[in-house]
Amino acid sequence: MKVYRNAKLRHKTGLFDIWVDNETVHDIVPAGTLTLPAEEEKNLNGRLVCEPYVESHIHLDYIHTADVPKEEIGSGTLFEAIDKWSDSKSVLTVQDIKDRAYKGIKAEMRNGVQYIRTHVDVTDPNLTALKAMLEVKEEVKDYLYLQLIAFPQEGYFAYKGGAELVEEALKMGADVVGGIPHYEFTKELGEKSVKKAFELAVKYDRLLDIHCDETDDAESRFVENIAAEAYYTGVGSRATASHTCAMSSYNNAYAFKMMSKFKKAGINFVSCPTENCYLQGRYDSYPRRRGITRIDELVEAGCNVSFAQDSISDPWYPLGNGNLIHQVDFGLHLGHMMSMEQIQSGLDFITINGAKTLSITDGYELKKGNKASFIVLDASDELTAIRERAHVILSVHNGKNIIEKKPEEIIKEPF
Repeated sequence: MKVYRNAKLRHKTGLFDIWVDNETVHDIVPAGTLTLPAEEEKNLNGRLVCEPYVESHIHLDYIHTADVPKEEIGSGTLFEAIDKWSDSKSVLTVQDIKDRAYKGIKAEMRNGVQYIRTHVDVTDPNLTALKAMLEVKEEVKDYLYLQLIAFPQEGYFAYKGGAELVEEALKMGADVVGGIPHYEFTKELGEKSVKKAFELAVKYDRLLDIHCDETDDAESRFVENIAAEAYYTGVGSRATASHTCAMSSYNNAYAFKMMSKFKKAGINFVSCPTENCYLQGRYDSYPRRRGITRIDELVEAGCNVSFAQDSISDPWYPLGNGNLIHQVDFGLHLGHMMSMEQIQSGLDFITINGAKTLSITDGYELKKGNKASFIVLDASDELTAIRERAHVILSVHNGKNIIEKKPEEIIKEPF
């Protein structure tokens, strides 16, 4: 039996002791009220404990490939980056991709992530990236839950044979069906790609996560196709619309009509705040759009929204470090969600909301009888954690301390 003493829990007053028996939370009680023999004790000194972070959208096979297209990315636009990547990805081997993916995984794990959903580019006749990521998934399973998306980066139909490659990837073991309808040649082909994605999800009993309307074009409305297919097929909350940047350019009459449809369909939304605001607005002078989906309105409508990193130094985004609390900071700012109530619920975007997006329900919540998986932040409460972008100083996975750091310490101050 282990005990983590004097923990501060989200939305609760007072301090608590977390008792762990092997891989399970034996009990969570007010500090000092339960006396049991303990093989190991750790005093958390009033620091905040919460469920592990969930990375709901990243491209691990692209990690640190910003230098792979040798020519400098000129416009900083999404579509130029895809074109550059198409010309360059063939040089990467299975081992290259594994090495890069591990860099991203380690960066995210150091920052409290224990669940990752990664898009894997399958528009490659050899399916090199998928082969690499299937190996990685098996190798990290004792420390990390890794969900793989069969993602056709160059389209189901814009890339010849794309649809067949997605299906082959599902047969090989990909967990989620991907898509990118706004990259197809025509609106009709984009709609066809959404239908195909749902067809495959139903056929192979998989989740869906579709790159959707990642553009400032107000006429890009594939999110309505995703909502309709989710509703009529019964897929519902097993479907996710990622990015939906065009929603920030929709007229209000259309947007508000769709909010109730999204809720009725039950679909999830993922926003990648730093990357979305970097890539979008590139065709604007001023006023320049942020390109962030309608986070606050989606939340108010009762939709599930999570925040994600998306990229770590690749042709789409040169920065990124896998620290999801940065995404919370940006997302709350860009979404105008700065009331005390909104800030104090901000960690939901990278914890429970992300878990819902990945359809993780078994044992995720920090409570008696569930898996002993949680993180400790170097902060005393949610407000401080977000305001100071608090570091994760301890990550416990299935009862094991997998990441541990020293709390920030000031050696000297002038006064």
